[in-house]
Amino acid sequence: MVGQFVLLGALLWAAGASAAGAVVAGTCAVLGWVVLATALAEHDRPGLGPADHVTVTRGTLACVVAALTVDAAVGSTSEGTLVLLAGVALALDAVDGWVARRTRTASALGARMDMEVDAFLILVLSIAAASVLGRWVLVIGAFRYLLVVATWAMPWLGGGVPPRYWRKAVAALQGIVLTLTVARVAPDGAAAAFVAAALALLAWSFGTQGLELWRARPARTDALGDELAPAHEPGAQPLQVLP
Repeated sequence: MVGQFVLLGALLWAAGASAAGAVVAGTCAVLGWVVLATALAEHDRPGLGPADHVTVTRGTLACVVAALTVDAAVGSTSEGTLVLLAGVALALDAVDGWVARRTRTASALGARMDMEVDAFLILVLSIAAASVLGRWVLVIGAFRYLLVVATWAMPWLGGGVPPRYWRKAVAALQGIVLTLTVARVAPDGAAAAFVAAALALLAWSFGTQGLELWRARPARTDALGDELAPAHEPGAQPLQVLP
């Protein structure tokens, strides 16, 4: 943890983040570590594995991107450093899984950490991209968290679905498209079309996942106590943070 906070401070200093940006980054980092410590205790894990350290580093980068997003919104910094750090964080998304497989340390907690960092980074990037294309882009970043809220009323949405590699590709696409939008590599009209297409794919991914969860929802009980509706599919995986 100490090493990650040192890295956070070094990156904020190198990027020239403002005091407000540093507060945002520090708050995000502290909250992230509180959640992580709680999860480690719940899983009876004494510490982090090799791949987990990569994932936590991605989270640190996402916190710096959040700081620079705040600074860019008030015009105190350019988007160049933001785009660079976001690109590194996105690239590292392929590294932690590789490290987990190579070291045979893959775990459910590690996968959950990876997906939560993805969700947070995409939320931050959607905020940054909203300054380019408008507030409608925020829907991309809000999708995962709206699903979490929906599970309060429909607990079956928190069930498990078999993994789908095309959903992982759709999730990765969101970060790439949003980063390119912030980098302004294409005219606003073309960027809006790309983001709209990415959003449509994300909606399709979440929609099909919701349908699978509905079909595999836990058995209900009728008035006589007999079970109705199907149970979870064999081999189902925990709910993905991003489809």
